[in-house]
Amino acid sequence: MKEAKNYNSWLKYSSYALQLFLMIGGAIYGGIKLDEKLKCSPLLTITLPLLVLGVTFYKLIKETTKRKGNDG
Repeated sequence: MKEAKNYNSWLKYSSYALQLFLMIGGAIYGGIKLDEKLKCSPLLTITLPLLVLGVTFYKLIKETTKRKGNDG
């Protein structure tokens, strides 16, 4: 049973990594396109990925610091 729980934890956190890469890629692509449209290069190309990183790390820290009794 403990091995299954460890496997589930590994799977959950690896999905966070995949989600982070996809969101950063989308933020960079969106930032480039918005910068071209608004002619404010490289403001959004830098700002959007940093915003994604901040939100994702906040979410990850919040998730990993849950109390053990609240595993639901």
